[in-house]
Amino acid sequence: MNITEMTALELGAKIKSGEIKAPDAARAVLDEIKKKDPYYSGGINAYIITLENEAIKRAEEVQAMIDAGELEDSPLAGVPIAIKDNICTKGMKTTCASKILGDFKPPYNATVIEKLNAAGAVIIGKLNMDEFAMGSTGETSFYGETKNPWNHERVTGGSSSGAAAAVAACEAPCALGSDTGGSIRQPASFCGVTGMKPTYGAVSRYGLIAYASSLDQIGPVAKDAADCAAILDIICGKDEMDGTSLDVEHKSYLDSLSGDVSGLKIGIPRQCFGDGLNADVKAAVLGVAETLKSKGAETEEFDMPLIDYAVPTYYIIAAAEASSNLSRFDGVKYGFRADGFEDLTDLYMKTRSEGFGEEVKRRIMLGTFALSTGYYDAYYKKALQVKALIKKVFDEAYEKYDIILFPAAPTTAPKMGESLSDPLKMYLSDIYTVSVNLAGLPGISVPCGFDKDGMPIGAQLVGAPLGDSVILNAAFAYQQLTDHHKKPAEKFGKEAE
Repeated sequence: MNITEMTALELGAKIKSGEIKAPDAARAVLDEIKKKDPYYSGGINAYIITLENEAIKRAEEVQAMIDAGELEDSPLAGVPIAIKDNICTKGMKTTCASKILGDFKPPYNATVIEKLNAAGAVIIGKLNMDEFAMGSTGETSFYGETKNPWNHERVTGGSSSGAAAAVAACEAPCALGSDTGGSIRQPASFCGVTGMKPTYGAVSRYGLIAYASSLDQIGPVAKDAADCAAILDIICGKDEMDGTSLDVEHKSYLDSLSGDVSGLKIGIPRQCFGDGLNADVKAAVLGVAETLKSKGAETEEFDMPLIDYAVPTYYIIAAAEASSNLSRFDGVKYGFRADGFEDLTDLYMKTRSEGFGEEVKRRIMLGTFALSTGYYDAYYKKALQVKALIKKVFDEAYEKYDIILFPAAPTTAPKMGESLSDPLKMYLSDIYTVSVNLAGLPGISVPCGFDKDGMPIGAQLVGAPLGDSVILNAAFAYQQLTDHHKKPAEKFGKEAE
């Protein structure tokens, strides 16, 4: 098997056994990126920067440690990993795919980067994304849209567009993304890979450039659930630099993958499988329930009416937090600064007008309006009340069920430009994912089939708070019985022929 087609765990095992050297693995991935990624030659544009020299040097250092008998406890030592460009990497360009951050190079690493370094992972590059993680298609990046490896005329989904596309195109064995309202799970669905949003607080957000602080969560994107479990083992845990991170003891997620789902209770919300859901998507997602049922799981439909209020609730809260978080980008401290300003107010206005893209400005204005005098109670306060009700509905559901099964998105990947031209349509595409962030729950998207056009479909398994190991094991069990996650992106498969 080609190095770039291996899962992260398969590659890690071969590096540890000496069959493959870490520098050779890094070179193989970098060669694949050069072949498939460059935007100017029609590539998928999953990367904003690659760290070729740094990655080779780092891989050589890791190989020396492995040869010296170190890193024995890390199954991913020497494995290349790509990082979404809103996660701070010391001395490496980190832009959030925005003009306003320019050539910003953080003076520190995010906690997850420190943990990956300690585990011997090799950072291969920074990934493209929707600007400041605001978008559901991968088209709002200052550096150009990311194309779906299965069909370059289709979107990748967003905002972790580069993470999903890079893994799908074998340009990285695995990646880190961030998920605010489905930003890992939805692109994973569109690109036919596995993506997980952990329980809120399970992974430190220190060093993640904030969009909506009460909703953001870093998580893994990989070829399968086992890889996601291995990455989560590395990056999760209490962090004194993040007051919202959880101090919870847990067994290794990877060691918890038994594949046994007998007696697992799966709830299927009726409201999520009615009007507006593509027929191919509905059939494929319900097929996941039937597959797990064949291994002893129990399934039952139930009502979840408040789910209809999730999208407006999410966009009010997320936009309000974004308007506050993004106020720090003013042209004074770092990043882009406009020319020709007359005074400080003019500097702010010109820098923000020229530095932010249209979607970011739209959400800042929406959030500022929702927080303004006379509208705070009518919009933001009410959204927080509905958020609490949505969490209560989930809490009640988990008194009866272990997992709730959702589609990851109502359709497969739409064509480029279709959603971006209609922002409301783009927002509504998040209908099945945003409630998970509002309630702080863990969710994982797994490939579960293809539509009539051959585009991937993802099913979403959502667990109770701190039920990360439960959904990982269910996803692992499903992938032991199916091969949807093993199929290469069709476009590159055809090119290879």
